[in-house]
This record gives sequence, C-alpha cells and structure tokens, in this order.
Amino acid sequence: MFAVIKTGGKQYKVAENDVIDIEKLEADEGATVEFDSVLALGDTVGLPTIAGAKVTGEVLSQFRGEKVIIFKKHRRQNYRRKNGHRQFLTRVRITGFAGV
Repeated sequence: MFAVIKTGGKQYKVAENDVIDIEKLEADEGATVEFDSVLALGDTVGLPTIAGAKVTGEVLSQFRGEKVIIFKKHRRQNYRRKNGHRQFLTRVRITGFAGV
C-alpha cells in the first residue's frame, strides 16, 4: 500500500519503510512525526485530503543538502555574482498508516 503526503510545500509518494528527505522539521532524531495532510491512501483519493488519515514516521537525521550554485551575469557589464545555498533537510523513515 502507498500514500501521497504533503509536507514542506511538496508532495511525496511513500510506502511503509521508505526513507525520504523532506524540508526541515522541528523534531529531534528518533522522534515520531505524524503527517496529517494525506492526499491519497491506496485507491482512496481525498478532496483535497482524506479526513482522519495519518502517516507516521521516525526521524533518522537532520542534515544539509547538496550545495546549489547561483551565478548571475550581465553581459558586457563586468557584472558577475556567485552565491551558494544548502537547504536544511530531515531524513524520515515511514513507519505506518492510520485511518485506512
């Protein structure tokens, strides 16, 4: 069985024991988190969410993602700007579904 959850402005298709990297959650390592915004659960599709459905997960780690380089340039103007960004992420293992 699979579920589609929404967190951090993105949607993820998850199954039990999947490990996903999502936008940073304020939770310690080893903590249990619940995702209430379940868009689909198996064959059931919510309008827009399924009432009472929850997906639970365990926080494995907090880390920063790969560096993304931002480079801006204006031709013939000697204008060059180089910047970098590393997003804060949370690694979560999906442990189960509730409210099926």
